[in-house]
Amino acid sequence: MAKKILVVDDAVDSLKLIGLMLKRQGYEVSVADSGGKALQKADAELPDLIILDVMMPDMNGLDVCRRLRANSKTEDIPIIMFTAKTLIDDKVKGFEAGADDYLTKPTHPAELANRVKSVLKRKAAERASKTDAPETKVPAVADNTQRGRLIGVLGVKGGIGTTTVATNVAAALMQGGENPVVSDFRLGTGSMSLMLGIEDGPMATLIKDTALTAETVSDAIVEHESGLRALLSSANPHDAALEFLEDKPVLIFDNLREFGNPTIVDLGNGINRYNVKVIEQIDSLLYVVDANSISLQMAASQLEILDSIVGAKAINIVVVNRSQTTLPWHEAESRLNREVRAIISPAPELAFQAIEQAKPFVLLQPTSMVAGQFIKLADELRGALH
Repeated sequence: MAKKILVVDDAVDSLKLIGLMLKRQGYEVSVADSGGKALQKADAELPDLIILDVMMPDMNGLDVCRRLRANSKTEDIPIIMFTAKTLIDDKVKGFEAGADDYLTKPTHPAELANRVKSVLKRKAAERASKTDAPETKVPAVADNTQRGRLIGVLGVKGGIGTTTVATNVAAALMQGGENPVVSDFRLGTGSMSLMLGIEDGPMATLIKDTALTAETVSDAIVEHESGLRALLSSANPHDAALEFLEDKPVLIFDNLREFGNPTIVDLGNGINRYNVKVIEQIDSLLYVVDANSISLQMAASQLEILDSIVGAKAINIVVVNRSQTTLPWHEAESRLNREVRAIISPAPELAFQAIEQAKPFVLLQPTSMVAGQFIKLADELRGALH
């Protein structure tokens, strides 16, 4: 059944335009041209979401929002405030009145659709967590038909090269015509911003944002000189001490995948209380190991857990060799009892040049052997994006 959205605006043209945008997205639309009518319709129809204009003659949207929150029948209906005002104070007042999100006029249809989907999904997750009923919970892997896929990059241990893998796969996909966003979820140790020649990353700011929206996530995306888009952590060691709800990064990446296909996230190394929540949401995982006995022994143990979280079919083993002296790839396959998806050869000189010039391998020397290995891996991942 289509979700019902109540649109409240005293301007008839706005009602028609917003209603048309939403109907094209498959929603059922109800309208009200005053605050009083909005309260009546909300109480009678109990819509799934309300888009509420602030500036109305009989009763402004802030008062309508407060009354909706005071009514036990409508208190949990998500509300997006919609106004021509752009001052920060007005947005704060909207959130204080009980709004879940805020849009300013005029808005692009894609942005409106993204906000509506994001708010509806977030509210559904909140309701599921409150009831704690298994049959009503949002599934770990949501319906991604309208959104970009989420690819995680996880290392068996530190210093394995997950950042290099994430940036080069993203760059190769971009060169191949895709629209990726790359990110690193490594608070306090984020080196991706430094590797791309970008001074700082706002991930910690988003983590601390109590009113996180698709707009704030979008605003945090930066663009590398090559055109590659990124949402980055900083290398500020204080960020590593942040305490936050485990679901917060899930919300960040859930919003981020609205802006690119795929979203590629460097999850650091090992499984911990924070990255495991993101791992539960991914569509596929690039699991990075190096071919030596210690790494492979650690990987075997971690893979047992990862299999139970995302399933063995979603895991792609990537062997990154940092020296010429390593175990052969077939030995790695034998010890892990699974196929190796890609092998990345050692390239210390190219790695040095890439750092100095702040460019991924595949952009700096696209004809090099190691760039070709990343391009091949990206080509194999591309088939799942469409």
